[in-house]
Amino acid sequence: MIKKPFLIAEIGINHNGDIDIVKKLIDNAVDARFDAVKFQKRDIDLVYSKEILDSPRQSPWGETQRDQKNGLEFNKTQYDIIDKYCKESNINWFASAWDLNSLKFLDNFENLKYHKIASAMIVDKNFLEEVSKRKKYTFISTGMSTKEDIKTAVEIFKKNNCKFELMHCVSTYPMKSIDANLITIKKLREVFSCDVGYSGHENGIAVSLAALMMGISSLERHITLDRTMYGSDQAASLEKKGMMNLIESIDKMLEAIGEEKIGYIHPDEIPIAKKLRAHIK
Repeated sequence: MIKKPFLIAEIGINHNGDIDIVKKLIDNAVDARFDAVKFQKRDIDLVYSKEILDSPRQSPWGETQRDQKNGLEFNKTQYDIIDKYCKESNINWFASAWDLNSLKFLDNFENLKYHKIASAMIVDKNFLEEVSKRKKYTFISTGMSTKEDIKTAVEIFKKNNCKFELMHCVSTYPMKSIDANLITIKKLREVFSCDVGYSGHENGIAVSLAALMMGISSLERHITLDRTMYGSDQAASLEKKGMMNLIESIDKMLEAIGEEKIGYIHPDEIPIAKKLRAHIK
């Protein structure tokens, strides 16, 4: 059965460390009628090596990778602002933690209903155990993953009685439509006997709309104020116009799918039928 999916607006790191940008993105997600906004949380000293962090990288925040990555991370005070603003805006928020310290950081927000396993983290069994022990509904992205990786994650969440769903994902930015292989959504649902959503990194909305027809339970798309802004995820994101177009198109498609009515004649068809069949004796 095809129904409206849970709609996630992935802010991720597209806020560029600016709370004012975050608030505008949240406003856009609310206006477009998304169900939740999502962020990414990292302890950069755990996620990246010292060698990488000390290497050069030009960014708005400085000359090194450390400067750039620190510039994209929010602290507790900033997440308190996000939490308050989302409550006032009547929209859920959650985040994908990329390490155990970040997962513990998210524990500060008891009202969070969801967790997200980023594709990069699906191979970390210890991390999966810790997330699943928290018993919050979890979205598990399957990008860059083998069937065995997915199977292991599913087994861990089932063992710990933590509700979850998989999200079909191809981790290229932006993803080419030819690489989407959306038929995988049905296969994942068949093999793992669970709901399956779609996390998209493509340009435009056509692939996401095609995913809707595969019966997805959730749909996640990166969002931005402007696709030309600084950041590696901006190009594969939707601006407000694209967000609105996506949701309006989903509504029209669900309306058009309608009900099974073999042999049903719409009342408005009756006078048309009489006119067009008048020559038939």
